[in-house]
Amino acid sequence: MKKSFFGMAILALLIAACGRDRAATDIQKRPFTHEVMLKITPVKNQGSSTLCWVYAMLATIESVHLMMGDSVNLSPDFITRHTLSELADDYYMKGSAARPSLRGMAPMLLSRLQRYGILTYDTYHSTDETNYNVLLRKLTKTVDAARARQDGLEECRQRVDGLLDETIRPVPRFQFMFGAEYTTQEFAHSVCRKDEYEALTSFTHHPFGERFELEVPDNRDKDLFTNVPIDSLQQRVVDALHNGHAVCWEGDISEPGFSFIRGVAEIEGAPASAASVQKLRQRMFERFQTTDDHCMSIIGIAHDAKGQKYFVCKNSWGTNNPYGGLMYMSFDYFALKTICVVAKNIEP
Repeated sequence: MKKSFFGMAILALLIAACGRDRAATDIQKRPFTHEVMLKITPVKNQGSSTLCWVYAMLATIESVHLMMGDSVNLSPDFITRHTLSELADDYYMKGSAARPSLRGMAPMLLSRLQRYGILTYDTYHSTDETNYNVLLRKLTKTVDAARARQDGLEECRQRVDGLLDETIRPVPRFQFMFGAEYTTQEFAHSVCRKDEYEALTSFTHHPFGERFELEVPDNRDKDLFTNVPIDSLQQRVVDALHNGHAVCWEGDISEPGFSFIRGVAEIEGAPASAASVQKLRQRMFERFQTTDDHCMSIIGIAHDAKGQKYFVCKNSWGTNNPYGGLMYMSFDYFALKTICVVAKNIEP
């Protein structure tokens, strides 16, 4: 994800240092009562990268399996490495028409999971915290040099692989778990079946009940999203959580009420009726006041002392906020500022 305005660039600088923001220790922790709380793997930190779509979708899959009694903690670095290799190939063949970018949406993670497989976090992760912004620049220069020398694609791939081996680490060929050996694809299919998840959105410039290509810059794979009314979308998330299924959320974080340091996402004066929310969210989307900024995994439902409802979200900006990296998003914020969600398909 990447923010669209200058103000969001300033926010991104603050976010990049979230694991080191001392101000979080001065924020009072608000009391929330959990109505639903799913199991989660440890909160991770995407650093200054735009890889929230990787972290949030993997976190969603992890929680789904934890709730079924499985122990799964998946590797963001594995998916990122293969995405970088894919970007290098594309850039080599197309040049400036395919400038590499790590921006994306949650459905992209699912397609890459099927394409490349997956490893566990313990099996494959960078020994040091990799700065993927720096690595992307190095990769671009490597491909530029290969094109200038008129290297072949295979030679360029070897140079790119060398850079990724050195910066991240070489990729193991197999995943070993509970005494069994899996290829990366076999292991991926064991944790996520093809078409197990569905992407949903809620905008009125397309008919409800139909699928369409969501018009946001980060939809680089031209994925299709099922269009439903916003109250139906919110209820789908509530039902999923009650059934032990986490949901991947994507949406706007440019509102003043979104604060990682305070651990909440709230909005003032949201319209009460679903019809007025639907109309307002459409207007804000068309005026680019609601943009596709960030992904998180929704892993619970809570309410505050006044009874206001919140979704509990697992973020990927480290643990330095009052809730150990979790955030509480009000139902009103969700209704107005959600771009899309990715949820398990409803069984027929």
